[in-house]
Amino acid sequence: MNSSSRSERHAGSGGEPQMPKLVSLAEAAEQFGISVKTLRRRISDGAVRGYRVGRLIRVDMNDLLENLLVEISAARHR
Repeated sequence: MNSSSRSERHAGSGGEPQMPKLVSLAEAAEQFGISVKTLRRRISDGAVRGYRVGRLIRVDMNDLLENLLVEISAARHR
C-alpha cells in the first residue's frame, strides 16, 4: 500500500486526515466477535496493522473495518 492510499483511507469528509481510533486488542476482538489470538495472527501476517503505544499494542478500528471484514459474494441462483 502506498502513502497516498493510506492518506485517502484516513481522510475525513473535508479531505483532512482522520485521527485513528486506537483500541486494545481485547476491545477490538470483542467488537468483531473474534479471539485476541486471531487478531494477533492477522497483525503478524500483515492483514491488519498494529501500533505499539509504550508497551501496549493497539489497533485502529477504522483499519479493521477496511481490512478484516471481507464481503462474501452471493451464492449463485439456480
